[in-house]
Amino acid sequence: MTVDAVNPQQITVGVLALQGGVIEHISLLQKAAAQLSSQSSTPTPQFSFIQVRTAAQLSQCDALIIPGGESTTMAIVARRLGLLDPLREFVKVQHKPTWGTCAGLVMLASAASATKQGGQELIGGLDVKVLRNRYGTQLQSFVGDLRLPFLEEGEPFRGVFIRAPVVEEIITTTAGDDEVTKLKGNLVEVMGTYPKPQGTGEGDDIVAVRQGNVFGTSFHPELTDDVRIHTWWLKQVVEGLKSGGRDVQAQS
Repeated sequence: MTVDAVNPQQITVGVLALQGGVIEHISLLQKAAAQLSSQSSTPTPQFSFIQVRTAAQLSQCDALIIPGGESTTMAIVARRLGLLDPLREFVKVQHKPTWGTCAGLVMLASAASATKQGGQELIGGLDVKVLRNRYGTQLQSFVGDLRLPFLEEGEPFRGVFIRAPVVEEIITTTAGDDEVTKLKGNLVEVMGTYPKPQGTGEGDDIVAVRQGNVFGTSFHPELTDDVRIHTWWLKQVVEGLKSGGRDVQAQS
């Protein structure tokens, strides 16, 4: 099942309000919507932004942001509130546009390492394995310049990393000699990287990924004044809903 293709005139975007920068995300979403409206020569959808704490509220949403926090705690609270299975339905069956930041990225992964004893429940949607707390404790939080190719040219994006995860593996499944793609029919795209800390190997850490309707970032765009990622994502939401919610494609 996928959502029907529509030409959306009204779009409701939810922010999962169990932990994290809920108000900060909504504030930047409001600024992003205003920017889209002011920049467009054609009518843009009317956006509304709501906090989501129940399955009924989730059912009102056309798209969703899962903010940062502590992913194990978020999963426990979501289970107690009867939200975990509706979230899986929203992301993986209805294929509605979903963005996870920091702990939200962990929740949207298929697997996670460095979890607490006993592991944790995940929503899934991204065929990746994430490493939790890649850069250490809260005291080792930092801000780093990111070159994100999907954004328009300009200043580097100032990524805020707080006990941030990274994507340590993109999961593929093989059957014989043929790679089996998932039912979504989409492969994981690397959307952003950051240099690995000194002494931890060569190359870059993967800090932003997308697969079909699902987008994830290791860092916290909502803790900046930079509206570019929220603006870009709202554009993807509109395009994704027009195409039936299955694919959220980058716009050059």
